[in-house]
Amino acid sequence: MIGDRSDASHGRSASIVGSKFGRRTNRSRYLPAILISMIVVPMIVVLGFYASVPSKAAGPSPVDLGTAGNFVILAKTAITTTGATHVWGDLGISPEAATAMTGFGLIMDASGTFSTSSLVTGSVYASDYTDPTPAMLTTAVSDMETAYTNAAGVAPDYTNEYAGDLTGQTLTPGCYVWTTGVLVGAAGVTISGAAGDVWIFQIAQTLNLDNGAMVTLSGGAQASNIFWQVAGQVTLGTTSSMKGIILGQTAIVMNTGASLEGMALAQSAVTMDANAVYTPGTVIPEFSQVLIPLVGMMFVVAIVSKVRNQRKK
Repeated sequence: MIGDRSDASHGRSASIVGSKFGRRTNRSRYLPAILISMIVVPMIVVLGFYASVPSKAAGPSPVDLGTAGNFVILAKTAITTTGATHVWGDLGISPEAATAMTGFGLIMDASGTFSTSSLVTGSVYASDYTDPTPAMLTTAVSDMETAYTNAAGVAPDYTNEYAGDLTGQTLTPGCYVWTTGVLVGAAGVTISGAAGDVWIFQIAQTLNLDNGAMVTLSGGAQASNIFWQVAGQVTLGTTSSMKGIILGQTAIVMNTGASLEGMALAQSAVTMDANAVYTPGTVIPEFSQVLIPLVGMMFVVAIVSKVRNQRKK
């Protein structure tokens, strides 16, 4: 009996020990996944938070365009084109009438408030169209002039940089002032900064882009945050590529094949020849703001799934 009891007791003890050992073994199998989730998941959450918080913008405040910002091209005296031009966005002219817009083959809408053109993805407005167009254009032109004045009044961060020759240079955010004209040679210029950064270029004389010159954006810089306030004529050379909002006190001339990502807002005329003009693209959240939290969620799901599968074994 004693032997039987001893054996039985030994059997129960072994069973208990084995059961505890098995549970410890299973826990040890889960331990790496648990440790990883405790360390990595908080890191992913923190990274996602910092990626989603926008950094403070550099440079001055953007120039308020008012209702002038509703137009990709706005002028007071003339808007003309030859060749295979195409404009994405609305055009407007005031106080001159629609006859000062040539080369577009305008087709009047039945409402009489705007025209259309095969060269324009948008609407065309003139001061002699039916109400409320004349008043709308008067306000837009006034806003354009105010924007020009406000841009000219921003305090400078840099004065007469590179003696007005921006060829081959990289421009960081800020307000740049030139008492001379400004040239961008064939080698182009780079505007570098983050998506929310702002550049204002105050130019007392002319702005010229040589043939083939390119204004290149890097680091997330947006054409909608670049303002060229120019007292003299703006000339975009053949096949040149311009970025930004041009606030011109006089003419804006686009030679054959030149392109503009931005707006041409002239207090006199805009002339074009086989050009592409389009508004800056809409600013969207950086991909990392969505990617990092998504990866974190997928990681947590994968860990939970792995632990459940181990428990079933």
